Amino acid sequence: MTKVYDNAQTALADIVKDGQTIAVGGFGLCGIPEALITALRDTGAKELTCISNNAGVDDFGLGLLLQTRQIKKMIASYVGENKEFERQFLSGELEVELTPQGTLAEKLRAGGAGIPAFFTKTGVGTKVAEGKEVREFDGEEYLMERSLVADVSLVKAYKADKMGNLIFNKTARNFNPDVATAGKITVVEVEELVEVGELDPDSVHLPGIYVHRIIVNDSPEKRIEQRTIKQN
Repeated sequence: MTKVYDNAQTALADIVKDGQTIAVGGFGLCGIPEALITALRDTGAKELTCISNNAGVDDFGLGLLLQTRQIKKMIASYVGENKEFERQFLSGELEVELTPQGTLAEKLRAGGAGIPAFFTKTGVGTKVAEGKEVREFDGEEYLMERSLVADVSLVKAYKADKMGNLIFNKTARNFNPDVATAGKITVVEVEELVEVGELDPDSVHLPGIYVHRIIVNDSPEKRIEQRTIKQN
């Protein structure tokens, strides 16, 4: 059975439903699966819980789903670039679970590895620890964090073969590998697709066993989140 789909819309059509948990790769706007996010918006799915380091900006990335009120809850680390996110949160329209960045990465990695929970010193004695188990190891307090598993993971990679073996481009690697492993169904958007056997095995960052569906977007916008230009 082929993993390659014609476009993002067909790749998501039969797997996205209301109330799901969706994990999305990327860091800021770097390495986000642009076409898949737009297709997710176009499904009309509502009451979504989205796991992502950021929540996009007002008119790009996950900000598109905030505009259409499709996200019920965000599990994220940094959300300071999105005014609509701020408005919805402060008005009580959006539930937010702010998570330290390293903890968020480990929650996804652990979920993908089948580890239900882990202990970390990060967050001990802060609001992050409220309602969570604290245990002492070797005289130090550690906070128990539950891992994360998504119904659907949306991932951006630079190159894939038709079995789903992935190569990421530089810093676009960021959260994408962990998001890929944490998905019950993982859909990957790539810029280039090659035949099986064309990738050097030593260059593969993530094996295809984690990838269920692939779409090609060979001309992503790759918007820069903040651009500073010298004045003439």
